[in-house]
Amino acid sequence: MSERDGTDDIEASRAPLLEHLIELRTRLIKALIAFVIAFCVTFYFAEDIYAYLTQPLADALSGDPGRRLIYTALQETFFTYIKVAMFAALCLSFPYVAGQVWLFIAPGLYRDERGAFLPFLAATPVLFILGASLVFYFIMPMATEFFLGFETTGGDGALPIQLEAKVNEYLSLVMTLIFAFGLAFQLPVLLMLMGRAGLVSSQGLAKQRKYAIVGAFAAAAILTPPDPISQIGLGVPIILLYEISIIGVRIIEKRRAEKQAAEAGNEAV
Repeated sequence: MSERDGTDDIEASRAPLLEHLIELRTRLIKALIAFVIAFCVTFYFAEDIYAYLTQPLADALSGDPGRRLIYTALQETFFTYIKVAMFAALCLSFPYVAGQVWLFIAPGLYRDERGAFLPFLAATPVLFILGASLVFYFIMPMATEFFLGFETTGGDGALPIQLEAKVNEYLSLVMTLIFAFGLAFQLPVLLMLMGRAGLVSSQGLAKQRKYAIVGAFAAAAILTPPDPISQIGLGVPIILLYEISIIGVRIIEKRRAEKQAAEAGNEAV
């Protein structure tokens, strides 16, 4: 092959790469614009969203009208509302952002690969919402009651111990728990994708069950505050999701075996 032919091959490969990079930039810009628009909307309602996020604490303190949230830095509440707006904007814009990611990678997949990958992409936000709902409507009220149980009324020369929650610290707690549970609920998607790619098997996952149980509670201890309610509340769902993943991988293996048997039968004919 001549030097000119080699140069032509390099230029030919460079052109498709440049086209992909341009398309990637376009998709990223569209995703960023969607996030910015969502942020503008959610920042307008940031106070209402934050009030909704504090509802578990408000319900737990409803018997004491003198209770409140405080901030100790002049800019603390403002930046807390920015965090709230960014958190809500990320959730609001995720379907569009995920759609842009899908439009970028879908042309490079075969038809059967697109059909296999799309359900997992659709399941991702659904599972995240389920995890966030579990922590907000079940774990947070229980954890709040648990932490408030350490308050004391004082007396006999002892000072009372009473919660004075800060707005940014409460938001950090809620966001940490929501993200921890939302990410943990992606376990079936991850394992079933790995099963479809042949990286894991249902039999192998079943054999590693005891290690998965230890890992589930270790992850819960890292991702959640150091209280037993949050850790058990995350560890138990992870174990259940692991068992669901084993069933899902087993179904994928069964379908793959049926497809291979059908293809072998066609070749024999």
